[in-house]
Amino acid sequence: MKFNSYLAETASPSPWRGQTSAPLLRDSFARTFNYLRLSITERCNFRCEYCLPHGYQATAEQAPELSRQEIQRLVRGFATLGLTKVRLTGGEPSLRKDLCAIIADIAAIPTVKVIALSTNGYRLSRDMQDWANAGLSAVNVSIDSLDPVRFAKMTGSDSLTQILKGVQQTVDAGLLQVKINAVLHANTDTSEILRFIEFVKRQPVTVRFIELMETGNSQQYFESNRQSSTRLVQYLLQNGWTQMVRANNAGPAIEFQHRDSVGRIGVIAPYASGFCDTCNRLRVSAQGRLHTCLFASNSHSLRELLQYDAQQAALQQRLDDLIARKTAGHELHEGNTGINNGFSRIGG
Repeated sequence: MKFNSYLAETASPSPWRGQTSAPLLRDSFARTFNYLRLSITERCNFRCEYCLPHGYQATAEQAPELSRQEIQRLVRGFATLGLTKVRLTGGEPSLRKDLCAIIADIAAIPTVKVIALSTNGYRLSRDMQDWANAGLSAVNVSIDSLDPVRFAKMTGSDSLTQILKGVQQTVDAGLLQVKINAVLHANTDTSEILRFIEFVKRQPVTVRFIELMETGNSQQYFESNRQSSTRLVQYLLQNGWTQMVRANNAGPAIEFQHRDSVGRIGVIAPYASGFCDTCNRLRVSAQGRLHTCLFASNSHSLRELLQYDAQQAALQQRLDDLIARKTAGHELHEGNTGINNGFSRIGG
């Protein structure tokens, strides 16, 4: 089965369909948005070759990161419009010294049911207990290879053993749901896939392979390293893996399970037909700019409406107006990456 057809047949309905009261945040394509991906910093201590190959470099004109209070007002505004899930991203969000306080602030908002964190895992072993105590629900750890040499080459960091230790400790503690993200690229060969499959046999985690996506400054790297997920999906289906029914609040991954595995394998294929049809997520940058799509052609500042509690109504109205104008989908197939010049700026 071709993967495009596979996605079309298995796509879930709108995440809010069937509920007695629809949320207010809705676009012109009847999609509703309950999931916010919020970048809290552009800084990162890794040099992943597909994201920050030269490391993080601040610029003099760069606006400061959203403050803790601005973040609190932002999430409150979204929460009144149906938000139930927040993912804190970066950059590397654990570089924020006030991360636990930010998590606790969001956890205090009653309608937010899930708080997740995307991280490179460098501080997972040290901080996962504090994150969980603050109210974190889940953690996604970026591990592009289980081969130490290949991992170091891709990330510029010789820390795979430390990261895997943190994953193991987090799983053993049972405090947080754990997922692993791996970018699917030219070097992701059969041996790499089998390492991850063997890993999830004994670990109750989901490894999600994400197709490499082009950004404005990565055209050459993308063209040299892109690998479709079609072969991976075919391999899984031919080797006893079965597709799972997607949860109503799920992200974009299609997940597979196997009777001999306690963990799962997921696939995120942004170039597949129909990928954007069930979109339920929005993105805000570390400087408070709303991106209605990861590859939108523009962004919109919300920061001026995050200065006082009395601005909540104006913020909600602005969000409602902007989401109503959200486009049907990205234009990656036409080579249009919008204003996305790197995932560390928007949070991926």
